[in-house]
Amino acid sequence: MRKLTGLLSAALISLSVFSLKAQDDFLFKPKQVFDGKETHANWVVAVKGNRITYVGAKYTGQANEVIELKNQTLLPGLIEGHSHILLHPYNEVSWNDQVLKESIAERSARAVNHLEASLMAGITTMRDLGSEGAGYADVGMKQAVEKGVIPGPRLLVAGKAIVATGSYGPKGFHEGVEVPLGAETADGFDDLIRVTRDQIGHGADFIKVYADYRWGPNGTAEATFTITELKTIVEIAESSGRYVVAHASSEEGMRRAIDAGIETIEHGDGATPEIFKMMKEKGVAFCPTLAAGDAITQYGGWKRGVDPEPARIAAKRKSFKMALDSGVKLVFGGDVGVFPHGENVRELEMMVEYGMNTEAALISATSANAEQFHLDQLGQIKAGFLADIIAVQGDPSKDIASLKKVSLVMKDGKIYKNEN
Repeated sequence: MRKLTGLLSAALISLSVFSLKAQDDFLFKPKQVFDGKETHANWVVAVKGNRITYVGAKYTGQANEVIELKNQTLLPGLIEGHSHILLHPYNEVSWNDQVLKESIAERSARAVNHLEASLMAGITTMRDLGSEGAGYADVGMKQAVEKGVIPGPRLLVAGKAIVATGSYGPKGFHEGVEVPLGAETADGFDDLIRVTRDQIGHGADFIKVYADYRWGPNGTAEATFTITELKTIVEIAESSGRYVVAHASSEEGMRRAIDAGIETIEHGDGATPEIFKMMKEKGVAFCPTLAAGDAITQYGGWKRGVDPEPARIAAKRKSFKMALDSGVKLVFGGDVGVFPHGENVRELEMMVEYGMNTEAALISATSANAEQFHLDQLGQIKAGFLADIIAVQGDPSKDIASLKKVSLVMKDGKIYKNEN
C-alpha cells in the first residue's frame, strides 16, 4: 500500500512538473514589438490558448509553432473607434438609397464581407456607431462573430442610435409619406427612458445619440436634444453599466453633450478652443473622423492632391489642430463604411498628415482606444492579455503607412491571416 502511495505521489509530482513546462501554442519572433505604448527591439511573444503568456527578450520556454517575422513589427490588433458595418461607400449607393432600398438581408450580407475585410486589415476590435436603419442587425452580426459563424473583429455595437423627432433622414418626401429612418426617434423624459432601455435590452453595448444634426436654417448643424434630455439618456445608460457617445458638430451641440456626461464626441467639426478645453477638463475624448469628410468631398468631385482644398477640408484641418493643441484625448475612428471597409488605416494616415505624432497615432489605435472603450484585456502586448495580435512589414511607429502591410492577424489566439 505504501509502495502504491509512493508511486501515486511520484506520478503527481511528474504531472505537476509537466504542467509547469507545458508548451505554448505559438512563439512569434519579429524584428521588434510595439506593445501598445512603446517599441522594443529583439523581443519575442508567446501565446497559449487565447492569452499572451510571455513578452520579452529572454524566453526560455518551448512552443509548438515558431513564426519568424523578419523585418516586421508585432503589435496589438488595431481598435477601430467609429465604423458602420452596415454601410458601404456613398459613391456606390447613396446613404438614402442604402436605407430605403437595400433590404436588411442584403445589408447584412454586405456586412459579412465588410467584417472580414477589416479583420484582414488588422482591425481586431470595432466600435459600430449605429445600424443606420437596419434595426439590430449589428447586434446579430456581433453574435455571429462571437459564435464563429463568420470571421470578423470583436464588435461593440450601438444598435439603432437615438435621434430627436424631425431631425434625421431620409427626408424630402410628401407629408403623407412615411419612410424608414436611419435611427430611432425619442423625445422627452418618459420616451427617452423607454427607448434607451429598449436599445439596451436589445443588445446595445453603448448608446449613441445625435446631439445635433443638419436641421437648422439652410441645413446648418444645430442642437437637437436639451441638456436635460441628454442627461436622462446618460443616467439610464450608466445605471446599466454602459456609456453614451454623441454625434456632434456644432459648438452648442458639443457643449450640451459634454455637460450631460457623454464619453466621446464624434466628428466635432465646429469645435472651438473653449470646447476642447472643456472636453479635456471633463475627460471627454474626441473622434474626428477625418477620412469620412475627405471621402465625401472626393465623391463630390474634389481631386485630392490636385485641386485646392475645399473649405470643408480646411476647416477640418483647423479643428484637428485645435484638438492637438488642447491635449484632448484623440480616438482613432474614421467612420469607415463611408469609405471602403478594409481601408480603415486611412484615418491614421490623415491624423499624422494633419499634425499628430506618428507614435501617438499608433497608441490611439491600440492602448488608448482600449482604455477609452473600457477594454482592460486588449490594446497591449502584455502577459495575461487576450491574444489579439498583428504583424506588419516595417515600423509603424515611424511610418504609419506600414499598417497597410499586414502579414499576420491573430484574434483571440486564432490565426486568421499568415503570409509568412
